[in-house]
Amino acid sequence: MLSMVRELVRPEMTVWDIGANVGLFSFAAAALGSRVLAVEADTWLAHLLQRSVLLNKLPVTVLPAAIADRPGVSSLHLSQEGRASNSLMGKGPTQPVVTVTLDWILDHFSAPQVLKIDVEGTEYAVLKGASKLLERRPIILCEVTQSHDCIGRLLRDAGYTLYAARESERHPLQRPSCDTLALPI
Repeated sequence: MLSMVRELVRPEMTVWDIGANVGLFSFAAAALGSRVLAVEADTWLAHLLQRSVLLNKLPVTVLPAAIADRPGVSSLHLSQEGRASNSLMGKGPTQPVVTVTLDWILDHFSAPQVLKIDVEGTEYAVLKGASKLLERRPIILCEVTQSHDCIGRLLRDAGYTLYAARESERHPLQRPSCDTLALPI
């Protein structure tokens, strides 16, 4: 994750971290001089992120919400495997969460040059709610765990070439991998 921040992020960029968790990507990008929007659905993690922002005085804005294909209210499933595995789909105890789309965020915040998505299986729904954002052509780093073919088609149709992010020699992918880097053509 840190190597991807060093490769993709530059000072003065705007970065959106969707599924920020404890903020590793967010704080690494902010430390490089970028402005970051950290979106986290888990209220406990969002509060932890906000405390870290205040303590470290970094340019990170925390938005406690889940990203989906339409605005509303949903249930965030709190994973027994740890908070990094919380998801809008799954099992376990739940907490209510407000859902917004990436396009809704675009109406309220500056467009990103880099978009990181790690949402534990709901990547396709996140990207379906991002048609206006995809027209802005951000670099996308996305953990893809489900709906590989649908995500690949959506991103290619939006003018992106897909690569495996962690491979030292990058070749275009036909199907997204678990660590997909989508670059605008």
